[in-house]
Amino acid sequence: MNPDPLPLAGVRVLDLSRVLAGPYCTLTLADMGADVIKIEKPDGGDDSRAFSPAYRGESAYFLSVNRNKRSVALDIRAAAGREAFLKLVAEADVVVENFRTGVMERLGLGYATLQQIRPSLVYCAISGYGRDGPSVDLPGYDPIAQAESGLMSMIGEPEHAPVRVGSSVVDMVTGLFASQAIAASLRRAALTGRGRLIEATLHETALAMLLNFAGTHLLTGANPTRSGNINQVAQPAALFEASDGPFVMAVANDRQFRQLCSEIIGRPELARDARFATNPARVENGAELRAMLGEIFRAGRRDDWVARLRRVGVAAGVVATVAEALASDYVAARGLVRRNGHSTVGAYPALRGVARLHGSAELPARGAPVLGEHTCEVLAEVGGLSAEAIAALIQAGVAKAAGK
Repeated sequence: MNPDPLPLAGVRVLDLSRVLAGPYCTLTLADMGADVIKIEKPDGGDDSRAFSPAYRGESAYFLSVNRNKRSVALDIRAAAGREAFLKLVAEADVVVENFRTGVMERLGLGYATLQQIRPSLVYCAISGYGRDGPSVDLPGYDPIAQAESGLMSMIGEPEHAPVRVGSSVVDMVTGLFASQAIAASLRRAALTGRGRLIEATLHETALAMLLNFAGTHLLTGANPTRSGNINQVAQPAALFEASDGPFVMAVANDRQFRQLCSEIIGRPELARDARFATNPARVENGAELRAMLGEIFRAGRRDDWVARLRRVGVAAGVVATVAEALASDYVAARGLVRRNGHSTVGAYPALRGVARLHGSAELPARGAPVLGEHTCEVLAEVGGLSAEAIAALIQAGVAKAAGK
């Protein structure tokens, strides 16, 4: 039986975004089969092309985030570049951009203009703070969103300063929220022929990532703060040190705690102790309980503890480095690292998309494009420009083609 096409096969996305939130949004769309055309400035392209470190002369960051996209180097600030871009819009289904609010409107390329050309167009604007409100003119960056949303105030040890999450999680979750909204809007556009404007902001994403804690504050007035590696709502759930390194364990309910006490550590009396018999009691007396468990766990090896905990259904895992995680048996067995072709650096490894689309065609293993790699191809195929018109754009510096 032949596999079905990928769910977004036939959908064309014009991606004007740079760095991470927008490019991660369009990467997820590409993983679903969309034809993502990355519109970049001819002079340097996406800012992340210059990020360190490099892999065979190309930014490792850019290579990781922009696979399965086509690159068109086109200056949309120039009149001829805008005209060429509008020809692409006429054949597009989605536009994604993460300029500051108002930039596209000043260029004459805002949603109100583009939807007149393409009424079914889904237009997604990603920004720090959205299109209205007191912060509308401010730039948005992941660390600022982590700080201002309250997320950073919850990360780190209570006696130390707040710490940001090392990965740019707000950028990436913003991209996921945006791609979800785009996919839903494409469904509606297919039914009605009408597109829509979508906003996705870093600040609101960061707040949404605190959903249960924000809800608790709104309902009770409690103001959560840093608790380090200790879960604030269930215990024992924390980081513990074994004789050869740290591991994390999360006991979710009273039954699991009884199993931990009787089957893992040989201390069944702890489960009958009034201080620890119920989860609320364990949360209240967590420091005392963790001290007892810590002394026990330090006498054994972390892999042994994790294996024993997992056998009785208690969630546990070693604290791995990034290198250890990528070299794990799980990553190998699931084929999470895939080699992608590239026109200059050759095949290179990168993480594959998260969602598994069973019964769908396999996504081509096409790596990130070099700047302007597909300029001539896309302007001719999608925009309908003649070879002479494309050559004139390149000659004028409005467009750039790789190798020319």
